[in-house]
Amino acid sequence: MLSPMNSNALTALSPLDGRYAQRLAPLARLFSEAGLIRQRVRVELAWFRHLAGVADFDALPALAPDDEAFLDRLGDDFSDADATEVKEIERTTNHDVKAVEYWIKTRMGARPGLADKLEMVHFACTSEDINNLAYGLMLQQSVVEVLDPVLGELDAHLAGMAEAYAEVPMLSRTHGQSASPTTLGKEIANTVFRLRRQRRQLARVEISGKINGAVGNFNAHMAACPELDWPDVARDFVEQLGLIWNPYTTQIEPHDMIAELTHSLVRINTVLLDFARDSWAYISLGYYVQKTVEGEVGSSTMPHKVNPIDFENGEGNLGLANALLGHLAEKLPVSRWQRDLTDSTVQRSIGSSFGYCLLAWKSIQRGLGRIEPNHERIAADIDSAWEVLAEAIQTVMRVHGIAEPYEKLKQLTRGRTIDADGVREFLEQLELPAAEKQRLMALTPAGYTGNAADMARAIGRYV
Repeated sequence: MLSPMNSNALTALSPLDGRYAQRLAPLARLFSEAGLIRQRVRVELAWFRHLAGVADFDALPALAPDDEAFLDRLGDDFSDADATEVKEIERTTNHDVKAVEYWIKTRMGARPGLADKLEMVHFACTSEDINNLAYGLMLQQSVVEVLDPVLGELDAHLAGMAEAYAEVPMLSRTHGQSASPTTLGKEIANTVFRLRRQRRQLARVEISGKINGAVGNFNAHMAACPELDWPDVARDFVEQLGLIWNPYTTQIEPHDMIAELTHSLVRINTVLLDFARDSWAYISLGYYVQKTVEGEVGSSTMPHKVNPIDFENGEGNLGLANALLGHLAEKLPVSRWQRDLTDSTVQRSIGSSFGYCLLAWKSIQRGLGRIEPNHERIAADIDSAWEVLAEAIQTVMRVHGIAEPYEKLKQLTRGRTIDADGVREFLEQLELPAAEKQRLMALTPAGYTGNAADMARAIGRYV
């Protein structure tokens, strides 16, 4: 008989909550229904306490220290069982945020110091005042605590590979054809640099929030207490939550910052998709060998197979992630007039989009741990491509004023494979200074890598 956990994994509609659930537990904690309710409770309690500290807001005087401590515990100790109670209330209200309000009032109502203050819970708020801040906190926490640390691990692994393989000469393949050599480490360093640039942009996204009422004008606030500077009260509150205050909104925070965040993740994923495909191709060429794992099977019929499944899984999940992230970015900033409900259902898939990101990144990381360079295969490939020295030779010829250097090398090499003897025979005929001719005679494809090794070793400077 299946355990409840295994049963849930086998019957879950989404693979994120089924097959891959254990890998994504940190995100599930944040973006599950319980996670969203937990943040709503946190925002509601924080707003109540903030109002109690606003000077001249006589409707809610300062709270007693023991009541403050109680509210701290109510938010900090909020459990899945508490979330279940909220959902039970929602069965009656058919409104998720109102259910949170009623749950809080029920808990507070048992305390004499708070029982007469219950109507200050959710004071002057529309549901979106609570929701946008709850999502803002979820987004911020997920990036800082879950997503970026995994990217950091991937960055460190790639940077280590760039340095370790800095001097491994490798044939380039522009347009899929033999091209001027590089080094394996430099090609990995290219990805590290791109990834770091996008991580910096991800870190710069400002997670914003609002708490300004039904249509963004503090209508109810000013009707109740016109003497207070409500924009100032709202700014202080949003910033105390660690978010950026947005003063200009309709009923909803316009979600531009979610678009910025998701577009940033799309770019990160595109960099990694490019890398995953190249890694797959290098495995196919034999440039990488894959470590075998005892007991693993690569094919149900071909016993010899060791497939690059981690890079393939990474590629597939990056595609799913970007499809969801792209829709979030395009849809969420668009709302009819002051509010429609299309954003509410779409926001519930933010966690899924992040889940596919995390799943892909971890797959690529796992793939990196299972490959190592096949130095013999890489060397054999580059040693058979002496035609790539045509670029170097014709460039030196230009410096020394030899006519039509490109055309001469094109006639010798285009569409042809030549060997060391063919290159040296050509060089013997050139009217070059003896030292220059000797230098070119000594040049090999493996030695023609420019500053690739230095660039690979220098990647640590670029953070």
